[in-house]
Amino acid sequence: MTLIFHSSLSKDLSLILNDADDFNVIIQVGENKNTKEFHAHSVILRARSSYFKNALATEWITIKNNMIVFNEPNITPSVFDLILKYIYTGELNLTKKSGEDIFGLLIASDELLFEELFQHVQDYLIENQINRIQNNFVLVLHTVFKLTSCKKLQDYCLESICEDPQTFIAPETFRSLDKSILYSLLKRDDFSVKEVDIWDSLIKWGIEQTPGLGSENSDKTKWNNENYEALKNTLDQFIPLIRFVNISSEDFFDKIRPYKVIIPHHIYDEVEEFYYKKTLPKTIILSPRTEKLVSTIIKPKLAKIISNWIDRNDPTTTNDNYKFNLIYLMSRDGFDHVTFINKCNRQGPFVLLIRVQSKKIYGGYNPIGYTGTKYDQWLSSDESFIFSFDNNQDTHNMKISRSANSNFSIYDCNQNYNYFFSFGDMLYIDELDLVIGDNTSHYDDIFDYCKIPIEEIEVFSVVNN
Repeated sequence: MTLIFHSSLSKDLSLILNDADDFNVIIQVGENKNTKEFHAHSVILRARSSYFKNALATEWITIKNNMIVFNEPNITPSVFDLILKYIYTGELNLTKKSGEDIFGLLIASDELLFEELFQHVQDYLIENQINRIQNNFVLVLHTVFKLTSCKKLQDYCLESICEDPQTFIAPETFRSLDKSILYSLLKRDDFSVKEVDIWDSLIKWGIEQTPGLGSENSDKTKWNNENYEALKNTLDQFIPLIRFVNISSEDFFDKIRPYKVIIPHHIYDEVEEFYYKKTLPKTIILSPRTEKLVSTIIKPKLAKIISNWIDRNDPTTTNDNYKFNLIYLMSRDGFDHVTFINKCNRQGPFVLLIRVQSKKIYGGYNPIGYTGTKYDQWLSSDESFIFSFDNNQDTHNMKISRSANSNFSIYDCNQNYNYFFSFGDMLYIDELDLVIGDNTSHYDDIFDYCKIPIEEIEVFSVVNN
């Protein structure tokens, strides 16, 4: 039997870091007045860091008074203090650290090749520093896009933009974007801004980025061929990302046609033919951008998961097959079964979302909808399901329970009884509470029984795109 004493090992290494006088490495960090000298041991640095292992193996290291000296001016003392403690003890506590230090640690851990530390800091930022990210969005965006390994945080930022794209497309924000950020944004189908507004903003961005144009030469009536050619080179990689067929013929004439010379010939010819003959383009195959999901309960990525469940696809599959239209909102329409039923009657299939006081989310998919009949009745369906998410961004702990007895899948409610909905008596409302897992014979038995106060309810009609 192998005994493990990690806690005492970590404690002893911490003493070496703080008190030992046998160090052989001096690391000078920071710049100007914010500098500090740290002492370390080359054997520990080699063992814990591939960056230092390679650096210490080179003949180009600086040695003064038998000490190896490193200079790291890009890392602040407060950040390097965290790194050195991580190197020696494997411990990290960010709870009382400033957002500036946490972002500095993200950059430094990437530079020093601490992959484990980098991934942890990235996850911590997403889970615990949401306000910090949102309040300094452009700065954060440019920081994380400089780090090629920061894919998770990049995706988080782009998804956040797509949830509220109108404020982000403001000229002062849009014009400041780095081209890698702009390219990633325009590629997305969920960047739900009017295509003509995207075009206008792209042209303004291109003019700002093109040498010889910008504020010094913004009047295109005075441009020469070289100016147009320069703008074409600036926008060359972005033009194919524009969904031209989603721009009206009037806007095409007024806003696209004047910039004909910067658009590749094959794209312009196909777009022009579309407007004149309504012939769909053959090489421009980008789908329309999806409309923004209007929900206070879930984020758009969870709506895509629900869409995949409807189609019985893997949850990670790209799926824009459905549009969710809000038809009932408890905080707006009131907590009343008559109103609920009137809003849902004859609306076709719908998705129900319920947020409870713990912020956990439950829901169900009714593939039939309410028929509007005078009598309550059970409706049969093999395609109905109920589900849960731990929170509005949860993609790891989600659950889905499909109909196991299609004769009792959906209860078709009318106004005569105090019912809102029932999915096989596995998901229903009792007075002011949501009941889950009551009758386990009609759906897959994966939910424990509970009765929880409701905080918000949303119902969306499901429409094929």
